[in-house]
Amino acid sequence: MGEVRRVGMADLAAGRDPVVLVTIGLGSCVGVALYDDQAKVGGLAHIMLPQANGLPVTNPAKFADTALPLLVKKMEELGADPRRLTAKIAGGAQMFQLAQPTEMMRIGERNTEAVLSWLRVAGIRVVAQDTGGSWGRTIELDTSTGELRVKTIAHGEKRL
Repeated sequence: MGEVRRVGMADLAAGRDPVVLVTIGLGSCVGVALYDDQAKVGGLAHIMLPQANGLPVTNPAKFADTALPLLVKKMEELGADPRRLTAKIAGGAQMFQLAQPTEMMRIGERNTEAVLSWLRVAGIRVVAQDTGGSWGRTIELDTSTGELRVKTIAHGEKRL
């Protein structure tokens, strides 16, 4: 395993093999792992909210609609070709059970929908996902293989 780079909340990073990109604490947030198998370039975004909705954006990594184009750009700078990118996503949980959940409180589901919509429009195929539920996740993207490890406390570990 190569260098490990941590991706914080509302953050993103790209790296070339042998880098491992890691983000912890995905609850309602969605982790988006993009990968170019030929260039061995990966990218990871920790998305907090679906859209900026016209608000001034001081941190583009916070929103799905601004983080994902930026992540693709950073990957292109490392030699990735957007036409070869595939995606794996995890997170988007409903962390709090409410008696009467409002649209606004469905943040995990809305984040997942926004990510999937952006990827579909961009022509990036989603090859695996582990979303929903009511538990947190930590994910690790291995840029040498494209494997995404999804770790949870109560639900074990998955390899996507």
